Amino acid sequence: MLKSRFFKKVDKFNGNFTQLEEHSRRWEKLYKERWAHDKVVRTTHGVNCTGSCSWNVYVKQGVVTWEHQSTDYPSCGPNMPEYEPRGCPRGASFSWYEYSPLRIKYPYIRERLWKFWEDARNNFDNPIDAWESIVTDPEKTKSYKSVRGHGGLIRVKWGDATEMIAAMLIYTIKKYGPDRIAGFSPIPAMSMLSYSSGARFISLLGGEMLSFYDWYADLPPASPQVWGEQTDVPESADWYNSQYLIMWGSNVPLTRTPDAHFMVEARYKGTKVVSVSPDYAENVKFADNWLAPHPGSDAALAQGMTHVILNEFYNNKQVPYFTDYVKRFTDLPFVIMLDQSETNKEHVVSGRFLRISDIKDTDTPNSEWKPVLVDEPTDNLVVPNGTIGQRWEKGKKWNLDLDGISLNSHSWVRMNVSLICLALMHKAMVFSNGHFHVVRLP
Repeated sequence: MLKSRFFKKVDKFNGNFTQLEEHSRRWEKLYKERWAHDKVVRTTHGVNCTGSCSWNVYVKQGVVTWEHQSTDYPSCGPNMPEYEPRGCPRGASFSWYEYSPLRIKYPYIRERLWKFWEDARNNFDNPIDAWESIVTDPEKTKSYKSVRGHGGLIRVKWGDATEMIAAMLIYTIKKYGPDRIAGFSPIPAMSMLSYSSGARFISLLGGEMLSFYDWYADLPPASPQVWGEQTDVPESADWYNSQYLIMWGSNVPLTRTPDAHFMVEARYKGTKVVSVSPDYAENVKFADNWLAPHPGSDAALAQGMTHVILNEFYNNKQVPYFTDYVKRFTDLPFVIMLDQSETNKEHVVSGRFLRISDIKDTDTPNSEWKPVLVDEPTDNLVVPNGTIGQRWEKGKKWNLDLDGISLNSHSWVRMNVSLICLALMHKAMVFSNGHFHVVRLP
């Protein structure tokens, strides 16, 4: 007779509300050890993210077992939302990526290019000659470039990969010069060691060091171009103090997950939110107005907005606050040159900034890096402080102090079309607001 496996008599007491059973509790070891740890370390997740959220990472025998958000941020004050807890699901599961078999830990090269390289190395003793035999062959070059983006990467040894890269660099330098080498390294927020080593290598090589803005492409390049500094803007908490927010070029809930709550909470106190996005992204649902330009046309939309602002607050009438701001903190006052239009010889188009080196033979340090503007009381073209030229000038205080230069006359800076047209011996014709004016050259 078979014995019952599950329905057995047990001792019951407390009015049959409690029963006594004897079982092994080894199964509890599984989940208890899952959360066991030897130490806790503070870190952040900097790979492809600049959120810099503070995380406590629990480590056991040198292996990350789990992560937890830190909750010791300083307070923003009684009338502001707090920063914590900062983090996102991607950060909470980051250790899965760290130990994933899909994580790239070895060099990979496209298989078609690698076969060309192996054949070339068998035919040439010098790696540089081997690489030259590939890039100077139109058929081989077209062959390996045509499969870019199609996968087909194979794992190779570190020594082979570094030899190939070195041959590429040396060949390019010998053929075209070191300034034809361009590169960038990870952002400092991601890894100071990786950033400094990559930047130093490119610099010592004589190559062109690109901004990591060129890599990420989700940060505002116009900010350093117009203001001369890199996103020196208020922190995300200040979104809460805004009365009008435009989300443009950033899907805030996805790309700025730990900061998105400031935008959401600002809506509760009446802040108007506008989203500019060609698709129905996550941030659109928070917007009061959704502008959906066709992909690729948002630059025209931005130029249209800029035209309205300049026309209504600077051309048709002068608003002192706006005028004072653009004179002191933007590149609007700088004189730019006129170039003849390629499509219509009777028209001219705006060119580059006029530099002091263009109009005067001078021993001024870094003169080719110093644009000029018009000093209103003297009608002189002068170089203000704060240009890129003063950045590398020894003994110079690099700031935005105009140091006595007056820009009170809006006629010299309006609409960013103050254009040098004609340089004479001691004077130049400046076109502004539809009229030519004579100014004295320094």
